[in-house]
Amino acid sequence: MPDTVLDKLPALFATVLLGWAAARWGWLTDGARGGSRGGAVAAAADPTRVLSAAAQYLFIPALLFRAMARLDFSHMPWRTLAAFYGPLLVMMLAVYGFKRWRLQSGGGMAVSSATAVVPATRAVTAGFGNSVQVGVPLIAALYGDAGLAIHVAIVSLHALTLLTLCTVLAEADLARARLRRAGGGHGALGATVRATLRATLIHPVVLPVLAGLAWNLLDVPLPTPLDEWLQLLGSAVAPLCLLLIGLSLGRQSLHGTLRGVFSIAVLKLFVLPVLVWLTGHFVFRLEPLPLAVVVMAAALPPGSNALIFAQRYRTLETETAAATLLCTLAFALTAPLWAMVMARG
Repeated sequence: MPDTVLDKLPALFATVLLGWAAARWGWLTDGARGGSRGGAVAAAADPTRVLSAAAQYLFIPALLFRAMARLDFSHMPWRTLAAFYGPLLVMMLAVYGFKRWRLQSGGGMAVSSATAVVPATRAVTAGFGNSVQVGVPLIAALYGDAGLAIHVAIVSLHALTLLTLCTVLAEADLARARLRRAGGGHGALGATVRATLRATLIHPVVLPVLAGLAWNLLDVPLPTPLDEWLQLLGSAVAPLCLLLIGLSLGRQSLHGTLRGVFSIAVLKLFVLPVLVWLTGHFVFRLEPLPLAVVVMAAALPPGSNALIFAQRYRTLETETAAATLLCTLAFALTAPLWAMVMARG
């Protein structure tokens, strides 16, 4: 693996470790040391939930709005993007469909809201890669500016596409679960569609995407003060998400999660890169450079935005955090293998 990527990994793991230590020793909980009535109120609040809410409602929306508002659709390498996103979306929908079928077979879909969102959460964890913190230095080191330009195009649509898709799936499953618990009945389909649309449109992922798209269509550049403010808010996403991984791991046991983590690792580190290679090589006939970039992008470990998704719906949080951390460790071994495969053509 290139030295620039190796230089990045210790910082990522150190931030996760900091979050783990904060959870273990209660650094973010004032009530452990007594204090005033205000301290007791602070102790009652879960710091992980507070930080996760800040990421969901403040920092990630700013990042998504700015990305969509600045996106230049006229210079996108659409064939290359199709070779990447085509198999990625197919795999995510397959993971979602299989998990949903398993839950329906066991009658678990109507048990709770958290259970209903398990398929979408597993899908986003298996598909959402760490395209910025790990992907950018990796692609830049391996393929230079030409490769990085292709990767940046992938990054520009990454969160917008995957988080929006999984949000729609999650909200549809939640609406169905609520209707089943309420007894369903005549007009249940229409009620499900209305509930899904309402919850999706006001979602902190989808709403800033739509707002950013509307701004983009106006063909008006972002005012410099607004652009700087959004960039400042968006820059908090990466360290905050890494911190949340450590906080989640420090609060709960990994017991019962390793089977799911192993499945995610196989899908994300091996199955997806193979699917993207087959699609890019045989379907879209990509040149060697864009083919190598999309395969390496597909081979990236899960990104921390998947944990934000899991924490929003309060399901599979520990599994998602563990998958993000352990797959990043495994990536140190799998990345050189994929790089050698692509170098040999």
